[in-house]
Amino acid sequence: MRNRQWAFILLIAFVVFLSGCSTLQKARQSDALEQEIQRLQSENNALEREKNQAVEKAQGLEDEARKLREENSELDRKRQSEVQEIKDKSLSDLEKAKAELEKSLAKELGEYKAKLEMTERGLVITLLAEIFFDSGKDVIKVEGESILKRLATVLNTSAVKSNIAVEGHTDNEPIKYSGWKSNWELSSARALSVVHYFIDKFSVKPERFSGAGCGEYRPVADNATPKGKQKNRRVEIVILPSSVKKIKAASE
Repeated sequence: MRNRQWAFILLIAFVVFLSGCSTLQKARQSDALEQEIQRLQSENNALEREKNQAVEKAQGLEDEARKLREENSELDRKRQSEVQEIKDKSLSDLEKAKAELEKSLAKELGEYKAKLEMTERGLVITLLAEIFFDSGKDVIKVEGESILKRLATVLNTSAVKSNIAVEGHTDNEPIKYSGWKSNWELSSARALSVVHYFIDKFSVKPERFSGAGCGEYRPVADNATPKGKQKNRRVEIVILPSSVKKIKAASE
């Protein structure tokens, strides 16, 4: 009987012992779980801070980008305004030159020996070649000298800031007796004669000029008629807009 009692007591003690171990294990697991939760929470807080910092940085970059866009837009508006102002000033200068030439070339314009046009290229003065040259020649005649003197006055006053292009043109008659290889050479020589005359006689600055011979390849009339051939034999003096170089500089 006594042995049974001790056995029962030992059994109870063993059960209590096992129960205690289980409770201790659960407590340890709970502690470990709590630590893991705290670690994850800490990592989450760190990630949240990093996210907030990234959002703030992105917002700052967006604000900076917007500011730069606004500054660029303002610069573009100012640049466009400056370019337009230069264009308007250049056009005003050419219009003034055109008005002066209409007066000084009134006789030639009235006789249809000259023509003035405002084009995209600039102010184009078209003069019949017979005003300046004898057939097949590149020596400027007295009548041509008078016209070039009047043109030079405008080039050295109203259009002093403009460059000048001089082009020689011929009809399609092939060269036979004058000794030129072709109409290319004749038209080029005539254009350069006009350029040199402006420079040598009237002191127009040489760096303002370009000279070109176009031969028979840019007709303005039908070469099938004498009147058409006469129109095609011409010298074109183009006063270029003074804004060309300034606009390029303003856009750089």
